[in-house]
Amino acid sequence: MSEGFIADASVGVAWAVHSQASAVTDKLLDRVAAGTLLVVPTLWPFEVANSLLVLHRRKKILAEDRDRAMGALAQLPIVVDEAGPRLALGKISELAAEHGLTVYDAAYLELAVRRKLPLASRDEALCKAARGCRVKLLLLQ
Repeated sequence: MSEGFIADASVGVAWAVHSQASAVTDKLLDRVAAGTLLVVPTLWPFEVANSLLVLHRRKKILAEDRDRAMGALAQLPIVVDEAGPRLALGKISELAAEHGLTVYDAAYLELAVRRKLPLASRDEALCKAARGCRVKLLLLQ
């Protein structure tokens, strides 16, 4: 198994919705399918599910596409890191304030720093903060 990584919700949505995908997100999904460890904070399933719901409400995807995507994502071998809620009012909030991030995005950054794993994200502000924390990035805008 190769080195694992942290993926934010933007990557999860790219895996689920073809119009959001890129060659890089496809390669990351192939890595997960081949056994690479995928670690996400507890908020990841909520963020991805909400993004898919918003895309459906905005008529960007059909209901059956949303359902298919959620089913496929639910089958991924994801490791959900349970420490985030205990750190939300401390380290995660501090990172958010320091780097101008939402607390949600700071949860991904904190996880990458703590686990010493690369971060896959399409979010420009999160990638900038990750560079500032010397977190290896797997995906840029």
